[in-house]
Amino acid sequence: MLYNQSSVALDRLINWFCCTLSRANVQNIRNVFSVDCGYRLGDDQVINHFPNHVELTRKDLMVKNIKRYRKELEKDGNPMAEKDENGRFSYLDFIPQTFMLPADYNLFVEEFRKNPNTTWIMKPCGKARGIGIFLVNKLSQLKKWSRDGKTTTFTPPTAKDTYVISKYIDNPLLIGGKKFDLRLYVLVTSFRPLKAYMYKLGFCRFCTVKYNANVNELDNMFVHLTNVSIQKQGEDYNPIHGGKWTVQNLRLFLESTRGKEVSDKLFDEIHWQTVHSLKAVSGIISNDRHCFECYGYDIIIDDNLKPWLIEVNASPSLTATTSSDRIMKYKLISDVINIVIPPGELPDVRWSKTPAKEVLGNFELLFDEELAQADAFNQEVKKLGAVGTGVRGGRDAKRSSHASWK
Repeated sequence: MLYNQSSVALDRLINWFCCTLSRANVQNIRNVFSVDCGYRLGDDQVINHFPNHVELTRKDLMVKNIKRYRKELEKDGNPMAEKDENGRFSYLDFIPQTFMLPADYNLFVEEFRKNPNTTWIMKPCGKARGIGIFLVNKLSQLKKWSRDGKTTTFTPPTAKDTYVISKYIDNPLLIGGKKFDLRLYVLVTSFRPLKAYMYKLGFCRFCTVKYNANVNELDNMFVHLTNVSIQKQGEDYNPIHGGKWTVQNLRLFLESTRGKEVSDKLFDEIHWQTVHSLKAVSGIISNDRHCFECYGYDIIIDDNLKPWLIEVNASPSLTATTSSDRIMKYKLISDVINIVIPPGELPDVRWSKTPAKEVLGNFELLFDEELAQADAFNQEVKKLGAVGTGVRGGRDAKRSSHASWK
């Protein structure tokens, strides 16, 4: 592992990385690449955000881009955009039904009146850590929240503070009667061609109070929101384990209660939706060669073991709440640096960004577009060869490269 001769060296590495995060934060990253700033990054400088990462990490833009991506695939007749008898996408239905407010207010009202007993969750587009989130099950609650509830036109509190309102996943998978979500780390070193890695040491974040779908509990955020920043304020918060489980523990639990095949299928679907969320923005992200980004993916699993992508964070917290949390995040930062910087060398953007398998640490290759294209080409050649010889493709012709993700 790079620069791991001693704990002191690793501490210096962490400090350097955290300084980079503070200098190149989500607010000022655009200024770094602005023509007006007069600054140009050198070949020995890398930066931990893509200039317009908000296309993926801002709640409204993520939904907008995934919807656009699905429509484009549907228009092109791509089989991945197939729909079922209810008009839902068979393979790309991985975000809850969502509307932007105030822009989609009339559309939302129309949908709400079709299913008046549905619960919805409101989130400000530009905030994190559970700030400003609340649940609603009546239109009157929206009018009360709006600045002027007497008017029929929806008006947000401020012009900048736009919201998304999504259908609440009211049937979450429960463990010990408590709701939880998954925080997974995904490292992207390039969007064109797309190259992404999944971190194997993600974790579950549990609520401190047992789940209750009763309308009287809609205001109890200790029941509904898994954000650690909220849960640690509760009386039942345990600072020893921090209300967290490792992904490995979740898999063991699911394998023992539902079976290994079911567990593997769930995580395959999570990887599938992660890849397609990245593909949805790969054409519009400014793919500067100096950039990389480690995203925090938030996933909720319902009681049918269907995963739902809730949001993607540009600056997932590196603050440790427990000792195991601290160790995991040390490893995360170290593994990220080992991938984005040539092992044992200084940063060099002219590098091919193809690290050896032994330096990936706890990351595993999630998707490599170049390998996927080569794999598709080889599969086509094998099919043509099989046709030419009058022999069926067999197992080799059907085998799928990990890079092309199933």
